[in-house]
Amino acid sequence: MSEQQAPESSAAKPLRRDAAENRERLLRAAFDLFAEQGPEVGVNEIARRAGVGPGTLYRRFPTKEALIDELYEVVIDEMLAAVHQSLAGDVPGEALEQCLRRTGEIMAAHRGCLARLFATRPEGAAERGPEWWAAVEAMLVRAKGAGRVREDVSVQDVRLCLISLRCVVEETVAATPELWRRHLDLLLAGLRPMVEPG
Repeated sequence: MSEQQAPESSAAKPLRRDAAENRERLLRAAFDLFAEQGPEVGVNEIARRAGVGPGTLYRRFPTKEALIDELYEVVIDEMLAAVHQSLAGDVPGEALEQCLRRTGEIMAAHRGCLARLFATRPEGAAERGPEWWAAVEAMLVRAKGAGRVREDVSVQDVRLCLISLRCVVEETVAATPELWRRHLDLLLAGLRPMVEPG
């Protein structure tokens, strides 16, 4: 890559409107192409889909890895927002279910690249995972207190639910976009207390 394609300064200043729009177009194009073709799609194709030249892409993201890092950050930001919004607006015991549904929507919106994103987490990303899981644990405690979740359910069980959900999203959402919702309904039913037959 030439010196003319060096990244823009990372100084904390707002992007110009056109630069911000180009960034959003590039990220959306990358998400869409990863979903359609997998994460091996070339950066020039991403630039074409976004309607910008390769130089514009390289000014924002000097390497493909930098673009993937940014996609990861977008997904994590959305997931953190979902977990905190659910926790803040908790009707007793309902936040966990709301959070899992919103997380499923985020996964479905970014299908095709989740496995690559989570396998190649950018440096420092590990620091954000504990924040997410601490909020999930708080919601789980509330759900148990409200009698909406079995007492033996652990955070690890929730983690397994999300792994299962991600696999279903990746395998089915292209052909049957809403099927993951039924799968999540079944997972949530398994977390609820058993009702003794009358």
